[in-house]
Amino acid sequence: MSEYTAPLRDIRFVLEHLVDLPSVAALPGFEHVDAEAVYAVLEENARFMEDLIAPLNRVGDQQGSVRHEDGTVTTPDGFTEAYKAYVDAGWNGVAFPAEYGGGGFPWLVGVAMQEMLTSANMAFSMCPLLNQGAVDMLLHHASEEHRETFLPKMITGEWTGTMNLTEPQAGSDVGALTTKAVPQDDGTYRITGTKIFISFGEHDMSENIIHLVLARTPSAPPGTKGISCFIVPKQLVNDDGTLGARNDVTCVSIEHKMGIKASPTCVLSYGDQGDGAIGYLIGEENAGMRYMFTMMNNARLSVGLEGLALAERAFQMALAYAKERKQGRAPGAAAGEQSAIVDHPDVRRMLLTQRACIEALRGITYANAAAIDRAARYNDEATRTACGELADILTPVSKGWGTDLGVELTSLALQVFGGMGYIEETGVAQHYRDARIAPIYEGTNGIQAMDLVGRKLPMRAGGAVSDYLGSIQRTVDELGAGGDDLASIHDALAEALAGLRTATDWLLANGMASPLDALAGATPYLRLFSIVTGGWVMGQQALKATALRHGASPADQAFYEGKVLTARFFCEQILPQAAGLIPAVTATNRDLAGAVL
Repeated sequence: MSEYTAPLRDIRFVLEHLVDLPSVAALPGFEHVDAEAVYAVLEENARFMEDLIAPLNRVGDQQGSVRHEDGTVTTPDGFTEAYKAYVDAGWNGVAFPAEYGGGGFPWLVGVAMQEMLTSANMAFSMCPLLNQGAVDMLLHHASEEHRETFLPKMITGEWTGTMNLTEPQAGSDVGALTTKAVPQDDGTYRITGTKIFISFGEHDMSENIIHLVLARTPSAPPGTKGISCFIVPKQLVNDDGTLGARNDVTCVSIEHKMGIKASPTCVLSYGDQGDGAIGYLIGEENAGMRYMFTMMNNARLSVGLEGLALAERAFQMALAYAKERKQGRAPGAAAGEQSAIVDHPDVRRMLLTQRACIEALRGITYANAAAIDRAARYNDEATRTACGELADILTPVSKGWGTDLGVELTSLALQVFGGMGYIEETGVAQHYRDARIAPIYEGTNGIQAMDLVGRKLPMRAGGAVSDYLGSIQRTVDELGAGGDDLASIHDALAEALAGLRTATDWLLANGMASPLDALAGATPYLRLFSIVTGGWVMGQQALKATALRHGASPADQAFYEGKVLTARFFCEQILPQAAGLIPAVTATNRDLAGAVL
């Protein structure tokens, strides 16, 4: 089983040439951030992930986390020591605000680090990922008293956080939750109920766990309008910041899962031991769902990044195996000699498909992160609004297409291994199993498609998406002036963009009048939109790499020529898939409604 090597040069290419890290670092509040220093930080982070976190990936999958009779949970061998080293090195706080002990770096830098962490060990990464969501919620909506109490240790990672949304009867329908929050005379609430699928809801890696719990107060209206959010620490915190009594929250079981087995997915019960767990209201009653939506872009981007990260790790394994494994004789090889399977055209097609899709997806997710930074930091309000719209549009693409590709590309990596890929000892099957959860959680990918069609298309009466398509058109125009080298990329992207316009215009003209028709075409539309967005990124990559290779050293020139090649492969062989999706977008709900199932 090959080891993980962080793709630092690919990451730097995207940061420097596709999303313009220096301009992000120049935004207000990032004055202390120097782009060159960022690359040094990423190099050190890469070494940490390669040397300490990646070797635990296989161990975690084989051992899993274990719940004991007293409700405690033990993580696999080496996890607690690795997490302490992660915290001591300061990695958890790099992209969080300096006023609470973070490094104050752009979210874009945090995303690059998160890619490497997740590639190294997705199950381990779930703990910082859930903590990140909890920190984001508290930063936006908690009182200053609660921020001062909880954020410093959550930002260092000494305490970890969770998000408690799902219940057995509710699933993705959060409005159906029944967990209760009863107000007390001292201003606290008593929380009772059961939450399921709580990643790292109980573990032995940190001294406290801060649960953010969605619940209903006695007078709450039904549905999502009646949901509030509460801070419920595992250990209560004394006025002096020390840990106090154990709160009334218990891990009653952990799930036996297909993948990410080292990440304890817990069923948590609140109020088993008495009148309920002590909780503290965040903001106002009945505003919990509104607060949740403020952190959705970050959280969904992080999950989309999991698809990229696992695809990268699996691709590295497949490429190494293809170079070592000898089987058959490739066309042109000497008679009587076996060829490495990397020399067979179909294996090369699979490997290049993985590489091209990974490069497209990295460009999309990093552009999404840069848009989030710019939307939060630009002085100019109009620019902030435009960047916010871009982040809103890219989020379902990052999450939906990113996690779908995570499954498809890890499966393709397994295919390169042939029968040996189906054998657990080779290790590649783990990435496929781990990837399969990502299209499901943080809003299933069907929900991402509904979000794109139902929320993002109508923004400014279609104006936001029109501006987005206009940006793709400008890249098409640049490619058209790029000469013969870029001609096929130009032609493929121009044709795909025309098809996307057709589907978009149909949805705006017909789908909005008939929600069932719009929803029937939502998933193929998200796929169509995503593939064209991938083509846009690869068109930009080809333009940049073409300009950079002139006058470059031989080694650099080969790197840039590789970028042009993968862009051409994507646009010639993957981008044409977009046209085949248009009939599914415009098919209406007729057959779905009429089918007997």
